[in-house]
Amino acid sequence: MNIFIFPNLSKKNCKLYVKQACEILLSSGCTVYLSGEYKTVFSDIRGVQFKSENTCFKKCDIVVAVGGDGTILKCSVRCAEHHKPVLGINCGRLGFMASLEHTQISDLDRLVKGDYKLSRRMLITASVSGKADTQREFTALNDVVVSKSDSCKIVDFEVSRNSIPISSLRADGVIFSTATGASAYSMSAGGPIIEPEMECIEFTQICPHSLFARTTIFGPDSILKVKCHSANKCMSNVVVDGNKVCKLSGSDVLTLKRSQHYVDIIDINGDNFFKSVNKKLMLPLKELSGGDNI
Repeated sequence: MNIFIFPNLSKKNCKLYVKQACEILLSSGCTVYLSGEYKTVFSDIRGVQFKSENTCFKKCDIVVAVGGDGTILKCSVRCAEHHKPVLGINCGRLGFMASLEHTQISDLDRLVKGDYKLSRRMLITASVSGKADTQREFTALNDVVVSKSDSCKIVDFEVSRNSIPISSLRADGVIFSTATGASAYSMSAGGPIIEPEMECIEFTQICPHSLFARTTIFGPDSILKVKCHSANKCMSNVVVDGNKVCKLSGSDVLTLKRSQHYVDIIDINGDNFFKSVNKKLMLPLKELSGGDNI
């Protein structure tokens, strides 16, 4: 079995966890790859093959992302392009998408045994078209957010589904998320938690100037279009999986639809999503109540 380890060395103790993962996988008979940029950092690990990142994605059977949720998100989009499953090991803060905590690295031997489940996740494709000659396209596993810039006091958003207007609202921004991303920014803005294997696009407003704005969930074949207008013609920010990718002018149109790619998230311990909801999202409430009976 060929394993590509995708680390985020900015995370505390990540280097140590990568070494532990390499030792376990190599002792289990796996071929382990790391990007060539880390050759000096991990020169003391015998048996690891250092290749270009693209080569690692092509040669591997499974990708192991070591870091936080941002690392797993970044890695997952590349995995979807190369049709490779990904396992997340958390060494960040929340680590909601990770299947293993860094204290559970010993469970990596279960990869070799095939003792795991795959959770298939839908992605969103976002494309921006307007006066520019070229169309810009981005892929998100979690969400695509359009929000006002610092120079805007407030923005009017026009949203349509399959060319039919569905919403015209004044707000700080709008969120379009997958079921995977429903437990991220969308949840913080008041949206519901959705079982992550569901195929849908969730539309949630950020601080809408309305008494009746509610989250809307669309089917996977919906094509959504967004336009933004402001009094002083300032531009809005487009953020994909937490990364600002471009700005949207009043003449631009943002189109969102289901991506042709999927990503398979490896779940070693079973029902990892619901365990994460219970442990990582409900934990503060449980601590306040002094018990688990919630």
